[in-house]
Amino acid sequence: MPTFKTAESVSPKHPDKICDQISDAILDAHLAQDPHARVAIDVAGGHGMVFVTGEVTSNATDIDVTGIVKRLAGEVDVIEHIAAQSPEIAHGVDTGGAGDQGIMVGYATNETEELLPLEYVLARRLNQYLYARWSFDGKTQVTLKDGKVVNVVASFQHAPQGELETEVRNWLKDEPLVVTDDDIELHINPAGDWNLGGFDADAGLTGRKLVVDNYGPRTPIGGGAFSGKDPSKVDRSAAYMARRVAIDYLKKRNASEVYVYIAYAIGYDQPLEATVVIDGTEEVISGYDLSPNGIIKFLDLKRPIYEQTARYGHFGIEGTTWG
Repeated sequence: MPTFKTAESVSPKHPDKICDQISDAILDAHLAQDPHARVAIDVAGGHGMVFVTGEVTSNATDIDVTGIVKRLAGEVDVIEHIAAQSPEIAHGVDTGGAGDQGIMVGYATNETEELLPLEYVLARRLNQYLYARWSFDGKTQVTLKDGKVVNVVASFQHAPQGELETEVRNWLKDEPLVVTDDDIELHINPAGDWNLGGFDADAGLTGRKLVVDNYGPRTPIGGGAFSGKDPSKVDRSAAYMARRVAIDYLKKRNASEVYVYIAYAIGYDQPLEATVVIDGTEEVISGYDLSPNGIIKFLDLKRPIYEQTARYGHFGIEGTTWG
């Protein structure tokens, strides 16, 4: 039986990604002034309106939420409704515990230099390539059959179908990771050329592109969103740590594929599960401080570094401490 693998990527001007970037830009603004800020920002936007809500406890002053929104979303009306973090949640975090329950999954594979699944890397690289030409809303999708590219989908705002197809074919020819099948199919603007995109055509929401943010559909995810959350939220920090642990084990054991599973309870500082699966063999993770504070210190997470992660996925980004 042939093995099929498919992944997609969306451009930074996709409505959901605009919301992710706004959430993380607001987080960065707080961390730049107060590294200990507690931030949980959600954004919903579309059709000329952006709603920013969530919880913030911070010593930062003069955070220009409207300015951040307009830098990323253009001329829109902004409704801001932000409250302080619940004191009951804060109590558990103040003592070093996790800010919520959750399951975090880490993954690494030797298929690509990014240590990410091949189909995911190809969909992302194609999207980045096309976005350099058309910096608008857009999506890409790549399907592999036994490691060869058999289907490519590309839809980009303001990109005429003929020009877009030419660019896709150029990318397929020049991308060193691509091996094509003889009967490759291209689906270029399959619903027709389009000029309305972003918030003009659709609504967006923080945390709605979870699989794009993680590893693509081949790999399970814990379910928690990342963007807009400071590192006391294990949804984010422990997911980053799980990725780092997966990379470390992949390299130490010269493995092909590693999965990591870490689970927490709110208010507790030690994980309820810390499992690594190395090429199918399960072990207990050892040699790491997996408390929230330990993770934050090890990965140096109390810095304004997050807006970049909201563009094309949170892993395989050069220069991050988690990889």
